[in-house]
Amino acid sequence: MTKKTNAARILDRLKIDYELVEYHVDESDLSAVHLAETAGIPINQVFKTLVLEGDKNGNFVCIIPGGEEIDLKKAAIASSNKKVAMIKMKDLEPLTGYIRGGCSPLGMKKNLPVYIDEAAFNQGIIYISAGIRGMQIRLSPDDLVKACGAKRAGLTSESETDKD
Repeated sequence: MTKKTNAARILDRLKIDYELVEYHVDESDLSAVHLAETAGIPINQVFKTLVLEGDKNGNFVCIIPGGEEIDLKKAAIASSNKKVAMIKMKDLEPLTGYIRGGCSPLGMKKNLPVYIDEAAFNQGIIYISAGIRGMQIRLSPDDLVKACGAKRAGLTSESETDKD
């Protein structure tokens, strides 16, 4: 029996359809690309959760395609900041309650603003972290928006798109 995570319980409470998908964790490679290969999920459906800090509006979350890098200028524009940076890894768990490789946009300690990359809406189904390493949540991007109040935004460089 698969253990329910806080993220899954939130989806249950909101009566949102989802599926928990387990995969083998390699502690030496926590990348989304490796996760996709291990779990047999197309990389363009795997989305990673990044936590950033803005110079004006504090911390926020970006959900971007697993095979891409965040465009900090676009993240700053989306979040109404002048400058943004990734938070320090040591600050991730105290801020979110999650560890690297198991950070879900659902069920964080603090309710942070969430931005989801437009690329998610080209997929009928996406996978996000369930809040622990070794488990993903499979759901529709629209349901994720409903669950965490995410705003749509362009968050990656155009030059980085469609790398298969």
